[in-house]
Formats: sequence, C-alpha cells, structure tokens
Amino acid sequence: MSRQFTSVWTREPRSRPAGPGRSREEIVKAAVELLDAEGLGGLSMRKLGAKLMSGATSIYWYVATKDDLLELAYDEVWAEISVPDPDEAHWREVASVLAHSMRQAMLKHPWSADLIGRLPALGPHAIGVSERMRRTFRLAGFTGTDIDFAGATLTAFIFGMTTPEIAWETTVEGVWDTAAAQAALTKAAAGHPELLDAIGTMPDEDPRVMRAMAFDFGLVSVLDGLERRLAT
Repeated sequence: MSRQFTSVWTREPRSRPAGPGRSREEIVKAAVELLDAEGLGGLSMRKLGAKLMSGATSIYWYVATKDDLLELAYDEVWAEISVPDPDEAHWREVASVLAHSMRQAMLKHPWSADLIGRLPALGPHAIGVSERMRRTFRLAGFTGTDIDFAGATLTAFIFGMTTPEIAWETTVEGVWDTAAAQAALTKAAAGHPELLDAIGTMPDEDPRVMRAMAFDFGLVSVLDGLERRLAT
C-alpha cells in the first residue's frame, strides 16, 4: 500500500481562532529560534508553548503536527538564500552566489541539514530558489532533463560539503586536543606514505578557513565541469 503524500504547503492554512493569540508567523519564528539554540531534539510543542508563554494546545490551532512545524521552519532557512536574477547575471555568478549563500544558511541553522531529503521543500521560499536555479541553467544553455541534472549536481555538492562540516562543528570541533588528534592520525596512517605526506604538510590555518577554501575549490571545479559539458 503506497504512502499518502502530505505537506503543510499543500493544505489550506488553519483558521485563526477567535480572541487574542499568536500568529503562525510568530510561532514559526519562535520555532526557528528554539531549533537554532537546541537543535531538532530540543524542539517540542511544550517547549515552544513555554517560549511563547502559551499552551501547546493553542499552537495546534495553527500547526497540526511537529512535522508541519518543521516544514514551516525549514522554509525560513530557504528565505535566507540569495539568488541573483538569472536574466541579469552570468549563470556562473548566479550559481556561485547561490552556493555560498546556501552554505552559510545551513551553517547558521545546522538543524536544517538533518531535514534535507526528509521533508519536502515546497514552501514559497524554497520554490522560489528552485525556480531561479532552474532558469539559470536553462539560460546557460542546458536543455531537457540536463537542466534539472545540472541543478541537482550543484545542490548535491553544496549539501555534500556542508553537512559533514556541520557535523564536525556541532559534535567535534573544540572537543578534541588538536595535537593528540594529529598524533593519532599519524599512527593510523603508518604505512601509507601519501596520507603521511598530507598530514605532514597540513597548513597551520584555521580549520574554518580551510573548509571555506575547500568549498570554493570544489565549487569552481563543479562549475568548470558543467561549463565543459555545455561546450561539448
């Protein structure tokens, strides 16, 4: 038996009850703040009600389930992603700004990485980003399904680079002793000269700077590859 598809964005918003109360916008804003502070595990209707100085029951007037609330909050992350007008900028510039902006939005809201692929991105902000991205690759010269494949390639790179970065920053960074970790890595790589050489030549640079440089290197490489496909 197939599962019924459902999304908060495909249903009519619940009517606001009579009398004073919070708006859905206020509830979503508070949910984002709670998620930023405590992550997915820290979000509950009870905690949200306490933050809003309102009972959890009253929140259900506006948001039927926790997943609905997460969908609404998730779209607020997409609202922070900048995408230049593809009719006014070169496609590589649009893709580059989008990629860096999406990375920053995910780093600012690390909980969002756990929702990718789990919840539909059908909110107005997510749809707006997707629309501009698709137009960007169509104007670049891609045709048919290649338009969508180009967009999927770009977002897969962004998600693939940023998700491990978030995992590191939220669970590891600042916890391990750097010198001890490097010594352990050197021991584990014994007998593997290429890895030992890489460990020995690691620049003495802020890891966040290095991750940003790695992201930029990869992004340029992806765009170069897409441009090469256009040329052939």
